Amino acid sequence: MVKVELKRDRILLRWGQKKYEWCIEPRYWRNPIIGVSILLVLPLFFYSFPHLLTMLTTANLLAAISIPLTLQILGTARVNFGPQFYLGIGGYTAALLNLHLGWNPLFTLIGTIVVCGSVSFLLSPITWVAKGLYFSLITLILPLAFLDLTYQFGDIFRGEVGLFGMSSLLDLGRVRWNYLSHYYLSLFLMLVYLFSADKIGRSRFGVTLAAINENEDVARMMGVNVNRYKVFYYVLPSILTGIVGWFIVHTFRSFAGVTYLPLEYMLKVLFIVIIGGRAFVYGAVPGAYVVAMLEEGLRTFGHISHWLFPLVLIALIYILPRGEGLWGLYHKRHPRDYFPKLHVRRE
Repeated sequence: MVKVELKRDRILLRWGQKKYEWCIEPRYWRNPIIGVSILLVLPLFFYSFPHLLTMLTTANLLAAISIPLTLQILGTARVNFGPQFYLGIGGYTAALLNLHLGWNPLFTLIGTIVVCGSVSFLLSPITWVAKGLYFSLITLILPLAFLDLTYQFGDIFRGEVGLFGMSSLLDLGRVRWNYLSHYYLSLFLMLVYLFSADKIGRSRFGVTLAAINENEDVARMMGVNVNRYKVFYYVLPSILTGIVGWFIVHTFRSFAGVTYLPLEYMLKVLFIVIIGGRAFVYGAVPGAYVVAMLEEGLRTFGHISHWLFPLVLIALIYILPRGEGLWGLYHKRHPRDYFPKLHVRRE
């Protein structure tokens, strides 16, 4: 027999030993719905400006890279300075499988997941062995070493030129429609990542994530298998980052390591995490849009933008609340909005 209970802020549905609940208080769902609605209608105002649609698509992809990175930083208590390493692995895997074996996007997606999962699993022991600065240096070297390989094996990776001519994920027959579809597909990918990270943060995995991040020794004393969870929080975000590389390949139909593997791209992603709020996966979205719009807007200054852009980002880091970023400003004005918060260990 199904029993329905109406509480102050939620509806409970009981069926035997099982229980389901839905939040009905506006502070739980009002602002997320408003935010998603704005993102859904935003490209309609820029339909006649393909370069601005590309900027918005880039913002979604940057957020889709930053969300797994934030989850990885919290779950391993380590700062990864080379998240674009798996972006490169995923992109080149999808491109090579499509060009040389003729695999369609669905099969290249499966290949990307397998390759990124295998590589990240083999490298996951560094989360146990290396701590602090040593872990950051190792992850910093990985994408730079991979970039050198793209030059040394130019016949395979095509060096500075990169690979192009891959199959399109979706072709609507008109250029502007394609730009619009790219935006909505990237938005869907980013929202799936955000929803997944939210679910992890609210689940028992989120409890272990917070425990490991707060103090590994205490987590071990509580019976948490720290090494196993570190592998999980290293491998899963790496696979998600590789999927973004797959998406880039089949959306823009080109991929070059010189674009995504250098140090500059890594700094852009880390700036997003810091500006958005390093203790909140939700802060990656406003952080990505701010960085993407700043980069696009400062291009009007010509060559000056190459040094003006990082200066503006550094100024934002200095001005915004330490460790909380843009999301911290929002949460101060809306303290009753509930979102799970995970503190970043400062030691």
